[in-house]
Amino acid sequence: MASEMKFEAGLKKLEEIVEKLESGDIGLDESLKLYEEGMKLLKFCTAKLDEVEKKIEILVKDKEGKISTKPFKAEEKEDNNLFK
Repeated sequence: MASEMKFEAGLKKLEEIVEKLESGDIGLDESLKLYEEGMKLLKFCTAKLDEVEKKIEILVKDKEGKISTKPFKAEEKEDNNLFK
């Protein structure tokens, strides 16, 4: 995987691979090759998303009205963030 690849390009290529695999118009050898490439792209895209998630911070306001930041966690819902 090229280290210069952007997330969007990797995702687009992955979508193209999925379309080809779902079409059923390719042979077994080509399907296997595309599957392996798709798995590499999936790992690349997941790693990029994880990297970005670590960089995102959420602005929060405490009960006294003081604004601060905290790390973003995708599975967490924040009741006091400023972007409601």
